[in-house]
Amino acid sequence: MTSSNNTPFALIVDWGGVLTNGLDHMLTNWTAQENIDLKVYYKVFNDWLGPVAEKELRLNPIHALERGEMAVPDFEKELANALLRYGNIKVNPAGLLQRMFQFFEHAPDMNGLVHRARKKGIKTALLSNSWGNSYPRHGWDDMFDEVVISGEVGMRKPDAEIYFHTLELLKVKPQDSVFVDDLEHNIKSASEIGMAGVLHVDYESTKIELESIFNQKFD
Repeated sequence: MTSSNNTPFALIVDWGGVLTNGLDHMLTNWTAQENIDLKVYYKVFNDWLGPVAEKELRLNPIHALERGEMAVPDFEKELANALLRYGNIKVNPAGLLQRMFQFFEHAPDMNGLVHRARKKGIKTALLSNSWGNSYPRHGWDDMFDEVVISGEVGMRKPDAEIYFHTLELLKVKPQDSVFVDDLEHNIKSASEIGMAGVLHVDYESTKIELESIFNQKFD
């Protein structure tokens, strides 16, 4: 299937921060429960996600977790050790990520938009970097044609291969697709291969932008 008027016909969306509440809100609540200084948490992750040349020289715990190469308990120990080392913060590593994911909240407005888009004949897919977490998949059969979870396919955003994998499953070309994510670097990499990128900030602005791109209403 190809687009005859340059209007895309495939919508690919992220999960955390798009189909759920924002990541900042979730992290604020989770770190408060764990008595973690949020600045120290961000310092750990900024180091782990540091300069490209540096991060490729060693095992990056985040990348390994998202690709399914590191078990959740091992990552939890790495994170707990880093928090202790960086900020003298002591946390119980067992179940640390599970406790974090309980602060994700379903975003009914964005979920509804994707559901309505598919009903209008637009191909839909979920593309999410997983942290070994379980997803609330109820209703997904009605929302998505394809579901791509990083830990299940051994690839992760923002690497181009996972975008191409998702497009291949949908049987669409990059220029016929739109990708919605709340992280700018993921949008940038999708745009670099020819996909239209929408940086999700809130429901209203995303809805307006998608309606403009697809040239139809999603009410």
